[in-house]
Amino acid sequence: MPVHPQTHCDPARTRGKLALFIALASALVGALLSAFPAQAGEAPRADGAGVELEWVAVRSGGATEAVAFDGTVQAVRQTVVAAQVSGAVVALEVKAGDSVKAGQLLARLDARAAEQTAAVGAAQLQAARAAQDVADREFERQKQLFAQNYISRAALERAEAQHKSAQAEVAAQRAGAGAAQTTSGFYVVRAPYAGVVAEVAIVLGDMAMPGRPLLTLYDPSALRISVNVPQSAASGLGADSQIRLDVPGVGGERTTLRPTRVQVLPTADAATHTQEVRFDLASSVSAVKPGMFARVWLPTPRSGVESRLYVPQHAVVRRAELTGVYVIGRDGKPTLRQVRIGPTIGNEIELLAGVSAGERVATDPQAAARIR
Repeated sequence: MPVHPQTHCDPARTRGKLALFIALASALVGALLSAFPAQAGEAPRADGAGVELEWVAVRSGGATEAVAFDGTVQAVRQTVVAAQVSGAVVALEVKAGDSVKAGQLLARLDARAAEQTAAVGAAQLQAARAAQDVADREFERQKQLFAQNYISRAALERAEAQHKSAQAEVAAQRAGAGAAQTTSGFYVVRAPYAGVVAEVAIVLGDMAMPGRPLLTLYDPSALRISVNVPQSAASGLGADSQIRLDVPGVGGERTTLRPTRVQVLPTADAATHTQEVRFDLASSVSAVKPGMFARVWLPTPRSGVESRLYVPQHAVVRRAELTGVYVIGRDGKPTLRQVRIGPTIGNEIELLAGVSAGERVATDPQAAARIR
């Protein structure tokens, strides 16, 4: 029986071949990776290498502070609608809070006597026109007779005078009828412009008198805030100034607005030495009503005070009770530093402590937090 030789496997030789294969595979993978550049949008490394943060320098502003002045919201167009004639209120078509259009009926007074007077005027006008027709035809006949020498010039002149008198009578009656018609229109009260009814001072059956207020109407698209400020604060104000308008209590939160126009009245109060300043609001402002309390923050220069430091609002980090900013050091790594913030002016916020002017602050706190 033939005996076949057995093949013996050397373990040391097998491990050597496996190590050589792994080394060759690693070298090949490294060569392939080095041959292709890194793709855009690659996730940043945990240590932050190769990541460039956007930053701004801490801005040093002027030595100013915002001083608050209490004011009141006013309507630029607010009208107290009153009666021009006497009469009982027989119809009331609106109530407080209703929105009305220009020319819409608001109230109606008892106009029966005025309507009868207007009817009398119209009848008298018709009678005057009939008399004028007779005078016109008579004058034409007299002119024909005078041309044929049948009447004297004196008779022609009398006919002409009657003709002119009839014309004047018609003009007078037309004016009287128009006045009576106009007076009858006073018994119908209409809205002078589109707006909102703020107050109704009458009820059905009340006697309206000339000058007695019937209701109050205002235009909600034209509002302003009026405040009285010292003479020193009123000088140099403009719509481009760092002015903030706060209306507390609107929608449960404080509403911060910017004025579209600033008007400083040219007169001052002799007793308080203050001037009235009016800040017009944009027509898109809603939920603000006349009579509301408002507060105006005006920038006022401060003497003997160092410059203020400002950073963008989105650069500030708020975590629980910590408020800070990411300051970029000389090595390019951001460090979270606690700061004390002040008032907000425009898109910037004042930093009272924690940073120095010129230091670099990351504008994207989330990106800065991922860098270690």
